[in-house]
Amino acid sequence: MAAKTSVPVIDMQDSASLPEKLVRACEELGCFRLMNHGIPMSLMSEMRAVVRSLLDLPLELKLRNSNPHEPSKGYTPPNLASPFFDSLSLYDMASPDMVEHFCAQMDASPHQREIINKYTSALRQLVQLLGSKLLEGLGLTGDHFQEGICQLKMNKYNYGPETVGQTGAVLHSDAGLFTILHDDDNVNGLEAVDDATGELVAVDPVPGTLVVNVGDVGKVWSNGRFCNVKHRVQCYKATVRITIALFVLPPKDEKVAVLPELVGSEQPPLYVPFDFEHYRKLRISTNSPTGEALEFFRSDQDLMK
Repeated sequence: MAAKTSVPVIDMQDSASLPEKLVRACEELGCFRLMNHGIPMSLMSEMRAVVRSLLDLPLELKLRNSNPHEPSKGYTPPNLASPFFDSLSLYDMASPDMVEHFCAQMDASPHQREIINKYTSALRQLVQLLGSKLLEGLGLTGDHFQEGICQLKMNKYNYGPETVGQTGAVLHSDAGLFTILHDDDNVNGLEAVDDATGELVAVDPVPGTLVVNVGDVGKVWSNGRFCNVKHRVQCYKATVRITIALFVLPPKDEKVAVLPELVGSEQPPLYVPFDFEHYRKLRISTNSPTGEALEFFRSDQDLMK
C-alpha cells in the first residue's frame, strides 16, 4: 500500500457524497480537513487574535482560568515536560454559562467576548452538522451529539531556536469522540500516523480549513470501524504557534458504549460499557497515550471496570 502524503480534504458543501466521504476518512486515517465548514475566515482570524492576546497575558491573570466543577481542567502552565507550551481551557463551550464564566475569569473586553461568543456558537453548529452527517454515513439517525461536552483548549507553543527539531506534543490519540482543530495558518508541525503503513503524514496548514481527528471514544462508538488517529506536534522553526482545539467528549453521566444500532448477531460489540473519566485516568496510570487502555474494555477480556 502506497504511503499517504497528505490528509483528505472534505468539502462540507458537497452534500450528496458528504456522509460517505466522512465515514471513509474516519475509517482509513481518522484525520481529515474540512473546507466550506460555515465558519468565516474573518471570524477564524479574529478568534486566533483573541486567543493570542489572552495567552500573552501575565501568568497571574492566566492562573484565574479554572473550571468551577473540576478545578484541574483550567490553565496549563509551562512545565518540565512541555517548557514552551501553555494553554487556556473553556470546559464546556456548549454551555452559555460556561462561556460567560470563562470570559469573566479572563476579564475579556466587550470585543473579545463578542468574538468568543460568535466563534463558539458557529463551532457548536458545526459539531451538530458533522455529527449528523457521520451518523447518516453509518446509516443511523438520532441526537448522539446533543448532550456531549465540548471542551475548548486554546494553545500557545512558544518555540525558540533551541526547540527546533524537538517534539512539541508527544505521540498520542485524543481520548474523546473527535477533535476539531483550528490550527495555525502559518506554522506547520502536526503529523498523523497512517495505521495502514505506520508512516507519519504531515498535516500541513491550509488556511480557512479545520482538522478533524477521531478519538478513542469514536473508535468505541463505531464498534471499531473508525481509526483513533495517533498524532504528534514537531517544532520546525523558532516562532509562536497558536491553535484552538475543540474536544467533543461523551455526556458526563452516561457510559461510553458501542452505538446499539451497530450491534447485531453478526456484529457483536467489541467493547463493554465504561465510564469516560475512569478511562481517562486509566490512560494516565497505565502510560497509554495512544489509546492502548481501550484493551482493558474489550468484550473478550475479563479485566473490566
